[in-house]
Amino acid sequence: MRYISRTVWILSLISLFTDTASEMLYPIMPIYLRTIGFSIVLIGILEGVAEATAGLSKGYFGKLSDTSGRRVPFVQIGYVFSAISKPMMAIFTFPFWIFFARTIDRFGKGIRTGARDAILSDEATPQTKGKVFGFHRSMDTIGAVIGPTLALLYLYYFPQDYKTLFFLAFIPGLFAVISSFFLKSEKINEKKTKVSTPFFSFLKYWKTSPPEYRKLVFGLLLFTLFNSSDVFLLLQAKQSGLDDTMVIGVYIFYNLIYALFAFPVGIFADKVGLKTIFIVGLMLFATVYFGMAVNTNLYMFFGLFFLYGIYASSTEGISKAWISNITDKKDTATAIGTFSGLQSICTMLASSLTGLLWFQFGATAAFITTATLTLFVIVYFFTIPDPRLMIKG
Repeated sequence: MRYISRTVWILSLISLFTDTASEMLYPIMPIYLRTIGFSIVLIGILEGVAEATAGLSKGYFGKLSDTSGRRVPFVQIGYVFSAISKPMMAIFTFPFWIFFARTIDRFGKGIRTGARDAILSDEATPQTKGKVFGFHRSMDTIGAVIGPTLALLYLYYFPQDYKTLFFLAFIPGLFAVISSFFLKSEKINEKKTKVSTPFFSFLKYWKTSPPEYRKLVFGLLLFTLFNSSDVFLLLQAKQSGLDDTMVIGVYIFYNLIYALFAFPVGIFADKVGLKTIFIVGLMLFATVYFGMAVNTNLYMFFGLFFLYGIYASSTEGISKAWISNITDKKDTATAIGTFSGLQSICTMLASSLTGLLWFQFGATAAFITTATLTLFVIVYFFTIPDPRLMIKG
């Protein structure tokens, strides 16, 4: 564990606290919004606006972090925004205020993502990127286990008391903010000069980035276009006969597997190669979606979500580690922020396309289409050189 530095530990604990807060609300968010008068259409618009805000701001603030030579202030401000957004959604229930609060939460994620991942990259060597990013993802996802579990326990004793949960979620969010002040604030380049950074300036990086970055990110975004929200998997489980408690339970189970495997998979990726592990992850993803299309056994859902947890462990942190290994250190936040921003937009499109397929042709057609297209993405990734052969300084 010598490669897990103090800074990596702090960032990982911050993510754990933040994900605990966010995931306390994830299972009940649609229910709460319906109780205060939001229609399904309005909920969809709300989430679309929120994700678009997060996506575009990730690229901008990643670029700003690189050009300003600062990392920690972006991390701190980002987590503050996310923490205060939780109780805001319970204070007033006007649609405009809810839109504002939800956007503040996603805006905070956009501010911190590029800078945080750049710090993680700086704390690792090319040979330990999988371990460091895997450890961070593991700690982050433990929060996704703790959060829904706490929500289930609370609602068991206080059914339908959704508002109080939003105030309770502020507590782990506050712990995250406090933890962020233990990070050492350092300039990554003392000679940086002040330059103008227009909001969409991060998109220029695509033209100046290394060819291997563009080839990799194109593949990642292509896959994202087929990788819709996990909500569709949970909806399929629900429609197949699982009750609400079991649906939340299987979601917790998935996150538990993800948390347990992210770190060891990262260690293994540093030994056998990031590309190899990522392709294995895509194969598992295709297997899960083919399984979801034909499965009618309630117990098999736990097996499929087990594989889905391994898939997430093999792709989420691995993709960022891969990007950071093939881009210059001075552009790390911009590179990851640009990818994350474009990824958020593609995720919105993916969910819309899957929803349309589901509506027109049914769930089976939607899942088989996603799985089949993923096979073509796997073939594409076989054409990308191993990142160990093109590491940047």
